Amino acid sequence: MEGIFTVFQASKYCNVSPKTIINWIDAGHIEAYRTVGGHRRIKRVDLEAFMRKQGIPIPEAEPVAERKRILIVDDDPIIVETLVQALEEDEHDYEIISASDGFEAGIQVTHFKPHLLVLDIMMPDIKGYEVCKRIKSNDETKETKIIVLSAYLDEEKFKKMKDNGADLCFSKPLPLPQLKQEVARLLHLA
Repeated sequence: MEGIFTVFQASKYCNVSPKTIINWIDAGHIEAYRTVGGHRRIKRVDLEAFMRKQGIPIPEAEPVAERKRILIVDDDPIIVETLVQALEEDEHDYEIISASDGFEAGIQVTHFKPHLLVLDIMMPDIKGYEVCKRIKSNDETKETKIIVLSAYLDEEKFKKMKDNGADLCFSKPLPLPQLKQEVARLLHLA
């Protein structure tokens, strides 16, 4: 959608930080809306009207690189929101969606084709080892990076997850700065 900016895109367009854009939105200076997943979106006309009013130069259009797609699978809405917010405010402008169960996750892996999957394996309908094995053994999804989350796994079980295709394993509560760093590394952005 050419006439719509993410927070990150708007920050680059205005030459300010993503946090500044969020502050301007929250203060009511820039009109924005939220997607179903809670992501802020800004119409180009609204952003440019604000920029003109503030005397911020409007840059010439330049080609947009493909955004890295991330699928977060967790049945805890607070964890999903925390992860989405942390990654959305990151400098790499990820496209992020979430799924709250294994069935929805399967559909999203097929249709959304994420570059990276953040997977809570302690969900009632998810067998973490099986999900990793299935993704890594499918020619269409084998390049998908997988980060496994769990509050209950020990080193032995983490090793088993990695043996079945997980690229990284994190214990909850999540170390968000480290997670953001690893996401960028796995997606070859850092």
